[in-house]
Amino acid sequence: MKVITTVVGSLQTNCYLLIDEETKCAALIDPGDEAEKLLALVEREGVTLQYILLTHGHRDHTLAVPALKKALPDVPVYIGEADAHSTGIGLLVIEAAILAQNNKTAAEISVAVESLKPYVRASFVVDTLTYLHRGGRCSAIAAMAGGLLKLHPQIIVEHGAMKPTKKYRGKMDSVILSYVKDMEPALKHARPDRVFITHSGCESTIINAVRSYLEGLGIFREILETRAGGVISSHCGPGTLGVLFIES
Repeated sequence: MKVITTVVGSLQTNCYLLIDEETKCAALIDPGDEAEKLLALVEREGVTLQYILLTHGHRDHTLAVPALKKALPDVPVYIGEADAHSTGIGLLVIEAAILAQNNKTAAEISVAVESLKPYVRASFVVDTLTYLHRGGRCSAIAAMAGGLLKLHPQIIVEHGAMKPTKKYRGKMDSVILSYVKDMEPALKHARPDRVFITHSGCESTIINAVRSYLEGLGIFREILETRAGGVISSHCGPGTLGVLFIES
């Protein structure tokens, strides 16, 4: 499986091209804008586009669909519900792509993905509460107190809602490692196929430390790093990092 990430539109949304390198079949995920750019990418990779997959219906994830359908009228479009952080949905999309490779029908894929949704574990730690406050997700008092006390809350995503849980204090590099280490019991019950590290612009030393720790657990066959898109980054702010996986 090959995954190509490209950024599209004024909101800098991540769009993904998933490619089966054996069959040269592909799925395009969240074509938020710039249809011509995406069609050129498909042509350049020499693949046959089989699916257009939308993680949810927001404009910044769907704007290129009409032009894509005009150019590729036989390619079906499927849309999911936004029950998780976008990378959490990405985990489900990869599972759907693997099922498609195994010649499962759209109906079979839909049933299988729906059964996995309750087991997606999506969480992250934010560097500052300022952006959550600006987005109406925490009060001004909470944001001010968090700044004064240097608090970095862990946020979990359940049924599309973000909920604060544990609060960490200190420098962000040690906070993120503590967050990941606290997840170890849950990580040991994860499906071993893959885990995502998703961030909104963390230092490479922090990302590499998280990757090294996950590699040291000896659980995952694949550790994928993704950069959060403009929408997620604007809600959470720079320095946010999350580890996302599917529980067994």
